[in-house]
Amino acid sequence: MPDLFHERHWRAAGYPCIAGIDEAGRGPLAGPVTVAAVVLPEEYEHPLLDDSKRLGEKRRENLYAEITSDPRIFWASVQIEAEEIDRTNILRATHLGMAQVFEKLIPRPDLALIDGRPVKAFPGEHRALVKGDSLSLSIAAASVIAKVERDRLMLECADLYPGYGFEQHKGYGTAAHLEALNRLGPCPIHRRSFAPVAQLKLDLR
Repeated sequence: MPDLFHERHWRAAGYPCIAGIDEAGRGPLAGPVTVAAVVLPEEYEHPLLDDSKRLGEKRRENLYAEITSDPRIFWASVQIEAEEIDRTNILRATHLGMAQVFEKLIPRPDLALIDGRPVKAFPGEHRALVKGDSLSLSIAAASVIAKVERDRLMLECADLYPGYGFEQHKGYGTAAHLEALNRLGPCPIHRRSFAPVAQLKLDLR
């Protein structure tokens, strides 16, 4: 289970305000990548908060409500749309989102703990933690916010673009999604730079 070990370590090293940053949606064929940042209180505890991938939908929703309504917690989120992902690439788009969400936080954190690898051109001090969402409570909280907000958006997209099954697979390349993609062609939120979409020879809807 994640804890505040890393947050305490870096506070003791002279960084009093620390944000955890994580993303959701790097792998799907459609929709945005969502990035969230969270600053938790120094002695924050939650027995159920974990990496969002380890949590069921209902628990994620409940945790999201708790985190975002807690006045002690500062948080922000951004969406980087498919057009930007196609224009640059998914890694650069994700790094852009991480930079944007860090700068949205008020007060500005002294340090960010980021899930994954170091981020080029990040606008502040940061430390990368591989599998950070299973190590740091701040990153785990960010993973929950990013996942819930992206899933909610994909539910809206399911109504806007029926037939693709976004409400089920959330844009990931499942067999059902690939079948719908071949049958219907890509819709406006598909990532045209991703191979299964780029390889289609169908007209855009």
